[in-house]
Amino acid sequence: MDQGGVKRIRVRDDGVGIPREELSLALSRHATSKIGSLDDLERVRSLGFRGEALPSIASVSRLTLTSRTADAASGYRLASDGAEVFGEPEPAAHPQGTTIEVADLFFNVPARRKFLRKEATEYGHLEQVVRRIALSRFDIGIELRHNGRSAFALRPAPTREQQERRIGEVCGPVFIENAVHVDYVSGDLRIRGWMGLPTFSRSQADLQYFYVNGRMARDKVITHAIRQAYQDVLYHGRQPAFVLFFELDPALVDVNAHPTKHEVRFREQRLVHDFLYRTLHQALADIRPAAGEEPGYPALGFDPAAAGEGGGAVPAAPSAWAPPRQGVMPMAAMEQVAAYGALHQAGAVPSPAAAGDELPPLGYALAQLHGIYVLAQNAHGLVLVDMHAAHERITYEHLKTAWDSQQVTSQPLLVPLTVAVSRREADAAEAQTETFRALGFEVGRMGPESLVIRAVPALLRHADVEALLRDVLADLLEHGQSARVQQSINELLGTMACHGSVRANRRLTVPEMNALLRDMERTERSGQCNHGRPTWVQLSIDQLDRLFMRGQ
Repeated sequence: MDQGGVKRIRVRDDGVGIPREELSLALSRHATSKIGSLDDLERVRSLGFRGEALPSIASVSRLTLTSRTADAASGYRLASDGAEVFGEPEPAAHPQGTTIEVADLFFNVPARRKFLRKEATEYGHLEQVVRRIALSRFDIGIELRHNGRSAFALRPAPTREQQERRIGEVCGPVFIENAVHVDYVSGDLRIRGWMGLPTFSRSQADLQYFYVNGRMARDKVITHAIRQAYQDVLYHGRQPAFVLFFELDPALVDVNAHPTKHEVRFREQRLVHDFLYRTLHQALADIRPAAGEEPGYPALGFDPAAAGEGGGAVPAAPSAWAPPRQGVMPMAAMEQVAAYGALHQAGAVPSPAAAGDELPPLGYALAQLHGIYVLAQNAHGLVLVDMHAAHERITYEHLKTAWDSQQVTSQPLLVPLTVAVSRREADAAEAQTETFRALGFEVGRMGPESLVIRAVPALLRHADVEALLRDVLADLLEHGQSARVQQSINELLGTMACHGSVRANRRLTVPEMNALLRDMERTERSGQCNHGRPTWVQLSIDQLDRLFMRGQ
């Protein structure tokens, strides 16, 4: 392209080409080669209708379409000069495939042309489109050139290693270094791709790529499910980063919900939301230190590489060191947590120097620094742990497990609370009586526009019940479900965990520090505290050698 695409945009492929007799049809309105039957229309797999875009572009530019099929002796060219009447295609030298060149954009519509932005701005928009396509089709190579210079050239990436290299070129190498691969199948639904670690969050939602059957898509169901999955591990106000590919039966999604084709509409929104939330939430929960992993790269509870391109998730092979699963902790954990030394007998945990011992993922403690950090040695080098942040997450997960095992209990209100709502909200509450009961509420309808609350979740009896009810109603109307109650409970449990965790400047013995490391290894989401901050970092031997210039 030249001058940010305003002067010229040329797109060339090496595909099957367009037959000579169909070139004029390609520039005709309401014509398409991609829909041959009603079934095709209901199961769209392509990225758009050629007959819709090309005529519109041709009407506001000088467009040239050149193409050649495999069985043709030569290529053919058809030119348009802003008119809807075309001449006969002329022979032209061209390899198999198609080239579309758009020159002098809006030359005949000056009112539109003056709204074009600066060259750098327009180029940025086009570059983003090409980057999105590059992530959606790993099987093809793609090159972008601007003003005669190559911006990037990407080879086909059939293997996972090559795909991660391409993602690094498009999204930056830091993203792929701080992401985990997921691949999960349930029935006709599949989610795969890369999720950024919670600690690799961003201030803007500028590194979020989600594809539905290969199409870049935005949808409130998708956005809500991903936000819910990250909610318990993301720092307040931060945005997650991800490159995810969602696949389902094309008949279950409407890709023509919006003219830009960016928005989609799912026919079974609840099913899609539950699948995305459940799988992505579990993938994040399974991020924890694991034996045999590279430094700083956490493990998943399932091995997507073993699943292959066509299979479901396969459990990862057991490692040499497999800690037991964390059991249910009684609610007495809300009280002050006892010293970690009480959990493990002194001397029961072997030292790093013990012969024949295989180091667990976080290794063994060496010392405590300033009463805040635990220093440990593992197979890769040095591990630094923020003991309060780590213990806070462990305590929080214990409390959540204990709360979930007891289910949500209700507490009747001494004086029932009447709440004025809209008729639509009252109808929703009446239709969702069982949902409210499962959340710990007893809600009844008093009139066309009023509700009465007779019982609330016991743990939230001191909360703003009316505001919580309105938030739940808003979620039910928007998404068909609500996690507001669980969020409020989690916030309260998080506060309790913070107050019940070991404090800074508390001296821990080596057995106590090792007990903390072992609990981190078997606790979900232990890589970050309840506020989304990291709980541990790894310094490899290579990194330490570079710090001290060893071998240089």
